[in-house]
Formats: sequence, C-alpha cells, structure tokens
Amino acid sequence: MKPKLPDSVFAALDGFRIEIPSWGFANTGTRFGKFNQPAAASTIEEKLSDAGEVNSLTGVCPTIALHVLWDFSDGVNSAAQVANLAAKFGIRPGSINPNLFQDQVYKFGSLAHPDPDVRDRALAHVADSVEIAKRVGSRDVSFWLADGSNYPGTANIRNRKRFLEDAFRAAHDLLSASQRMLVEYKPFEPAFYHTDIADWGMAMHFARRAGPQAKVLVDTGHHYQAQNIEQIVAWLLSENMLGGFHFNDRRYADDDLTLGSIDPYQVFRIFNEISAFEHDNGAPADIAYMIDQSHNLKGKIEATLQTIDMAQQCFAKAALVDHDQLGLEQRNCDLMRAEGILQDAFATDVRPILHDWRRSKGLPEEPVQAFRESGYLDRITRERADRNRVNVASYA
Repeated sequence: MKPKLPDSVFAALDGFRIEIPSWGFANTGTRFGKFNQPAAASTIEEKLSDAGEVNSLTGVCPTIALHVLWDFSDGVNSAAQVANLAAKFGIRPGSINPNLFQDQVYKFGSLAHPDPDVRDRALAHVADSVEIAKRVGSRDVSFWLADGSNYPGTANIRNRKRFLEDAFRAAHDLLSASQRMLVEYKPFEPAFYHTDIADWGMAMHFARRAGPQAKVLVDTGHHYQAQNIEQIVAWLLSENMLGGFHFNDRRYADDDLTLGSIDPYQVFRIFNEISAFEHDNGAPADIAYMIDQSHNLKGKIEATLQTIDMAQQCFAKAALVDHDQLGLEQRNCDLMRAEGILQDAFATDVRPILHDWRRSKGLPEEPVQAFRESGYLDRITRERADRNRVNVASYA
C-alpha cells in the first residue's frame, strides 16, 4: 500500500501559499513577561523587511497579515504608506486584523460589551479596519474577540450573542463585493467562565448570520486537548464555511508553537481532509492559509521558515494520498488498508521532492540554512540590538 508519487505533488506545491504575520517578527511575550531578541522588528518597515526575506527564501509567502493597532500608526491614513513599503520588499498586505481586545475600554468586552457606547466604538474601529483593507487591497478581515466573562452570573450570555449578531451583520455590510470576513473562535483565555465565540459552531452561526461573505477561521491552537480538528475541518468544508487557518501547534492549549513541533500527523490529517474535499469536488478549496505564532525562544525568522517548511512537507504528503483507492477501502470497510494509505503517505520522506521543487523555482533547498548563511540576521542584529537592549532595560 505504498503511496504513489504523482506529478500532482509539484502542482500541489505550485498552488500552496501561506501568509505570515507581522507580529511574528516583533518582541512578544507571555503573561509573565518578555524575553526580547536583539534582532526583533520594532517598526512596520522592519517587519515588512523580515517578511520579504522569508518570501525570497521560500517563494510561497507573498502576503503578510497586518494588525491595525500595531501596524498602522495613523489608522486609515497609514494605509498607502504601508502598502508602498510592502511593495518595496516584494510582498503585499494580506489579511487585516482589527484590535478589539487591547484598549482599556474593552475590559468587559468589545462588540459584545453591555454598554452601547463601547460597542459603537468597537464597530467604528471595525469600519476603519475594513476601509484599511480596501485601501491596501486586502481580501480578508479577520475577527478574533477576547469577549467573555470570568465569573458565573456576571454577564447576560443571550444578550451578548445578540450584540455580536448585530455587530457582525453591520461589519459584513461594510465589505466590498470582493472581500470576506473571517470569524475566529477560542474556547478560553482571557475569558475563563464563558467566551462569546467559544467553538467552531458558534463561529459558523455568527458567520451565517453576518452574510454570505463571512466564513470561519480555524486556529489550530484554539481547541481543547484531544479535539478532532480534522473533523471540524471536514464539517466546515461540507458546509462551505471554511475560510482560513491560523497555523501553529500546542501541547496544552494556545501555546503558539511552530507548526508540527508537537503533532505533525495532525497537520497532515487536516491537509488530507482538504485534499479529499478538493478531489471529490474537482476544484481547489478557497482557503486562506496563515501562520499565527509567537516566537519567544526560537529566532523569529528561523521559526517562521521552519513552520513554512513543515507546512509544505505535510501538504506534499497529503497530495500523495490516492483518494480513489482510499474511497474504495472506506466503502469496503477495510480498516487496515484504508488507514494504511494514510500512514504510508505520511511516512514518505517528501524532502527530496520538496528540494526538487525548490530547485525548479530557483529557491534554496534548505531555507533555514540559506538564511543562516545569508548574513541578513547578522545585519539586522547590528542595526536593532541597541534599541532592543533599551527595551529589555525598560522591563527590568
């Protein structure tokens, strides 16, 4: 039951693109503090420069996810400047991410806050975010909310549901015909009693209430342990509601680890469900593949390159699966053969194929090694180290 090595693996890799986040290059931390890196990016130009370096080494990351509060210093008025800077580094803006969790006024919620003035303020920020997306040519506006409560009886859950339905419908009405809104979910943190969008079913409900241009965004770290994420992916695909991913890995919860560092077989299984759907429908699924990770210990650019490499490997392995044969074994209820088809594909060393594909594109076979030899890290470390040391001192 060895998997075939079809030419379609090259075609699959040709069509695979993965978006990288601006915040992945900046100094980030945990609830306990930050461990600053001397080469971390502090300005939007530095973030875009790092993203351009990643794309030049991989050839599959032409867009960068941007955060409105962190990356657009003058709001809507910054849009043209950011777009021009992105072009300077050979990339372009990707998904636009509103910030509905950082301002002090959002202590008890944003779009689901009981105070209508706070909800109006949050919706005004959403409107600015959609306008920024239009001005920089971004298709997707991604929504993640920290809204929820920590103690029983402190929030009217039904009212908050209604507030969110109204807000997402209003946000949807702001979209241009070519835009989408992606609704993300998270079971807990920072809300520990109830989260207003706690799972994929709630996200799908809000997306459907919003309108036809709204889809669900699956963050692979936003699940309870032992959750069958590929089943969620299959359901969302069958309902035409899967809009995109935020890729990372986790041992316990939202750990923001590099993709596949804990469970690469799960990543493969997710891609397999997508590959099976595309095989059955005869067309590619319209899915935005994005990274959402916080590299606090690994080097930020190297960790990003490592995640991209793992994503390509798992994507290529999924392309090896013979879905016609798998369907036959499933219908025959031959458990051994059916499972074996997946296991053989996953066990295949696709690195030689990936190396061949990269050479055919004029790309380095090993992006991390090429990055280490490029001198880019040494240069940005010299340029940024003094400022980052000042930042470290400010936390002392």
